[in-house]
Amino acid sequence: MQAQPLRITETVLRDGHQSLLATRMKTEDMLPIAATLDKVGFHSLEMWGGATFDTCMRFLNEDPWERLRALRSVIKQTPLQMLLRGQNVVGYRNYADDVVEAFVTRARENGIDIFRIFDALNDTRNMETAMRAAKRVGAHVQATICYTVSPVHSIDGFVETCKTLADMGADSICIKDMAGLISPYAAYELVSKLKAILGVPVQLHSHCTSGMASMSYLKAAEAGVDVVDTAISVMALQTSQPPTESIVGALQGQQRDTGLDLLLLKEIAEFYREVRKKYCEHEGGLVGVDTDVFLYQVPGGMFSNLTSQLREQKALHRLPEVLAELPRVRADLGYPPLVTPTSQIVGVQAVYNVLMGKPYRFVSNEVKAYLRGQYGRPPGPVNEEVRKMVLKGADVIDGRPADVLEPELGKAAVELGDLALSEEDVLSGALFPQVAKEFLQKRAEGKAVDLRAMAESVLANDTQQDRLSLCR
Repeated sequence: MQAQPLRITETVLRDGHQSLLATRMKTEDMLPIAATLDKVGFHSLEMWGGATFDTCMRFLNEDPWERLRALRSVIKQTPLQMLLRGQNVVGYRNYADDVVEAFVTRARENGIDIFRIFDALNDTRNMETAMRAAKRVGAHVQATICYTVSPVHSIDGFVETCKTLADMGADSICIKDMAGLISPYAAYELVSKLKAILGVPVQLHSHCTSGMASMSYLKAAEAGVDVVDTAISVMALQTSQPPTESIVGALQGQQRDTGLDLLLLKEIAEFYREVRKKYCEHEGGLVGVDTDVFLYQVPGGMFSNLTSQLREQKALHRLPEVLAELPRVRADLGYPPLVTPTSQIVGVQAVYNVLMGKPYRFVSNEVKAYLRGQYGRPPGPVNEEVRKMVLKGADVIDGRPADVLEPELGKAAVELGDLALSEEDVLSGALFPQVAKEFLQKRAEGKAVDLRAMAESVLANDTQQDRLSLCR
């Protein structure tokens, strides 16, 4: 069978700047280049979800729903993709089913085509509702595993999880390697096994933190991976994805040639070369690669959170102790993959253990909830001595965590009152009560960024440029 072109998901509008610029990129730095991005022929544009949702309201004074609508109005051909944390949606805890179902429905109606759905613990029960809802509204369901390395994780274990997700109705499978830990040969083995048994496309997402990602992409391409995630060159590398142009160039003239136009990609890179300068205060501290990730498995965003927390406590000099404590806490919690929200749960507890001088002298509410089973089923056995000490006899949830949650949308609507003008507003309030309320109050006072007008201006300018080109 003839090899198919390797397809590309471009991440500059979401994970690229989330990884490098603390998710601070404004919509005004997306819309002017959106039509050009749309011309390239990408498999998809990842532009929503993850940390972008609350960051829009919390730091940028933007409505995340308006961002989605604005970009959808300009990007007319390329599928738009979002990252959805399963039952966590775009937040940091499990939400009730009514929130998950309504969020997926409204996201689809506002322009999302592909939902990349994952659970931090790879607990497929936490993905059921989101997958079912996305299927119901006619979206593409990309069910996702979080790749990690530990005594309780294996290639064959990941394959079994992917088979379960395929049986649950996944339209494609994604291997999400958030810390850049997948080696070239592990990528080849995992992709080969998945392609041999699954009848759906397989996609690979990785980060350059360890320096292996581009090599892993090429081996995955040899194994038949259908799609890989890349970021335009000036928003790539470090803790971001491999450069789009490098992957395109590496495969030119080969069996898996992407067919993408390097001159068009150059135009996008030149635009973002200037944009990135605006966000220099939010740049991460990593230069080159971080081989410590092999030891501590700390993704880029988690590392910046740790350093920020220690700096606030005037204890940044104790970072090496915290990094050494991380693997111990992770083992106590049954080796969860370190991705939102488990990366924060493990990281914060490691900081407490170091600063308090004794493990678990102070325990975060999130660790208590985790040990109760409120986040789901840990990948491996937890340290029962720690659980006993922390829970002090409290019950542990054995079933799907969301089964014990009461509906939440009605309460959110009441709390927002007249500030909520749409179901989207109510959803924002259900997910981030305080942040959304403060933002909606600003909007009511006319102080929010008008993304609709911004999109209309870009569309008018694009139309004018089209007319000028016809006149020539």
